[in-house]
Amino acid sequence: MTGRFVAGWLLPVCLPLAGLGLLLVLPAADVHYQHHGAHFWIVLATSAVALALAVVMLRAVRRRQDARLFLVALVFQLNAGFLGVHALATPGLLIPESNAGFVSATPVGLVLGGIAALASAAPLGPAAATRVMRCQTPLAATPWLLLGVWTALTFARVPPLHLHPDEIETHPLVAGGVVVGAGLYLAAAVRYLDVYRQRRSPLLLAVLTAFVLLAETLVAVALSRSWRVSWWEWHVLMVAAFALITLSAHRQFRREGSGLGLFDSVTLRQTLAAIHGDYSRALEEMVEAVRRRAEPGADVGTDLSADVARRFQLTERQVAILQESAEALGREREQVRRLHALVAIGERASVIRGERELLSEVMALATGAFRGDAVRLGLVRSGLLAFADGRPARDGIAVRALRELRPRCSADGATFVLPLAVKRAAAGVLEVHRPRGAFPEAERAVLTSLASQLSVTLENARLYAQLDGLFRSYMSPSVATALLSDPEQAGLGGRVAEVSVLMADLRGFTPFSERSSPEAVVAMLNTYYGAVVPVILEHGGTVVQFVGDAVMAIFNAPVRQPDHALRAARAGLGLHCAVETVAAGRSDWPRFRVGINTGPALVGNIGAAQMRNFTAIGDTTNLAARLEAIAEPGQVVIGAATMRQLGPLARTGGRRAVRVAGKRDPVTCTVLEGIEPAVARA
Repeated sequence: MTGRFVAGWLLPVCLPLAGLGLLLVLPAADVHYQHHGAHFWIVLATSAVALALAVVMLRAVRRRQDARLFLVALVFQLNAGFLGVHALATPGLLIPESNAGFVSATPVGLVLGGIAALASAAPLGPAAATRVMRCQTPLAATPWLLLGVWTALTFARVPPLHLHPDEIETHPLVAGGVVVGAGLYLAAAVRYLDVYRQRRSPLLLAVLTAFVLLAETLVAVALSRSWRVSWWEWHVLMVAAFALITLSAHRQFRREGSGLGLFDSVTLRQTLAAIHGDYSRALEEMVEAVRRRAEPGADVGTDLSADVARRFQLTERQVAILQESAEALGREREQVRRLHALVAIGERASVIRGERELLSEVMALATGAFRGDAVRLGLVRSGLLAFADGRPARDGIAVRALRELRPRCSADGATFVLPLAVKRAAAGVLEVHRPRGAFPEAERAVLTSLASQLSVTLENARLYAQLDGLFRSYMSPSVATALLSDPEQAGLGGRVAEVSVLMADLRGFTPFSERSSPEAVVAMLNTYYGAVVPVILEHGGTVVQFVGDAVMAIFNAPVRQPDHALRAARAGLGLHCAVETVAAGRSDWPRFRVGINTGPALVGNIGAAQMRNFTAIGDTTNLAARLEAIAEPGQVVIGAATMRQLGPLARTGGRRAVRVAGKRDPVTCTVLEGIEPAVARA
């Protein structure tokens, strides 16, 4: 609490004590004024107000089952009852003159109320609160039982209540009792101050202030004498105490429009938590009701708040506030959900994936983010805008959005179209249609961000497709696929694996190059390789390098192929067929010769960190090159290991032992003429 607030609260609270002190210091000012009628009506009215507060609070007790509310209501009951006795015992009404019962009725009620006040200020846990509520009936009956006994004794003038007021007013026991009572109220006020610091409620502050005023009342009772101005002061203090709570409750009633939740701020912590839980559930149900109402086809005329108000016992004002809060919370949650979708789409945009698959996934996220709206993606294909569902754009505004590269909205505000751009060129549109209502500024901002993310996603997908195609054109597709699926395979090094190596080069390439122009040489090579490479790839081979007129391919790496020797043999034979087709009528073009060998080789990435090549090295590769060198144009020469794996499937033209460079002993090789048709069909 601020210093200004404390000063503003202390000033009116301390003024009565200052006035009482002034009257005691200046006895001449503490004049005698005895008016039985005024006394009767003031006290009776104060008693009635206190009783009314008790009744209203007991209604709240029945609703909330809160021990603190019950004990505070008990404070009001005790004070109301004994004040009533004090009013009825006014001299000249029902009894001829004052007696001890008349004088001491109010302080007795105040002291008993102080006990209840201090008990109400205690931080009762669930178990203690339950015990208090179990004793609710006998505790509620106790004030009225005491009141009945006191009333009977007062009117019967039973000793010591028959004594003269002067005798009882100056009795030390009475003075001690009122001091104890004042201490009880002050202690309760201090505890309520801690509660008020946690819950800044005007009604809670009014209860706290009322307890302070009741403590001051007891001080005035102890120090004043009957019918003096100081004696009248404590009557005024009691009026102020109960009037303050009444006024605060009335203000809250006018603000809330109902008395159902007037005293909720005074309740125990666990009760308040339960109340907040009820309001939270009511709010959640209201949010859900608002969401259902916003769905297409919902019955707008249905009073969605009536059921919530009935089940949670809410006033019209509370329901109105709750509905406003529910709508605000619903909008906030929608925005948060849409922002989460934006984040998810942003994450997808950086994932390497095909355009169709990626756009399908991000559009599913966008549709989920704007549920209830019709979200469509249109892409520019061959200069025309086309949507996946085949339907045309709404209102023709999509064309304008594409032309201007600016978001456009339909005349009725129900359709919002945002352009998608790739490299600052129109690539498509995001069309969002809302059957009921327009798009607020906040939602337009989210949709603009969504369109930007979709543009990035589309650009990344197309860039990936270009890079993927470029990547695969510089290396065998099987190697490219392996590297894309597991980039760690791009590291230098390799492993020993059994492979079949195919070597092919052009016999007579050098003389052809000498008599031909460079352009003619390049044209020939590109023509040949354009025919040869598809044959190798068709049989699962991995083209690892081109060296001038030579091409090298391996089988069984990086993809495992149990029949790699057979694949290599078919590729070698098919290679010659493809060459003869493209070289028909060009007798001056040299022809390929092929060597194939099978065996272990080190397969992996060879080179440097800046430049590397996927290949196979070792004796198996070297021998394949030697076999290719001894082959004639149009021939496929295979090594012994390849022949063993082919077995009877191979149709050969003879076997011979030849000496090759790098080998001490002769090497057995075979000219492969074909593969048995039955196996080929298999």
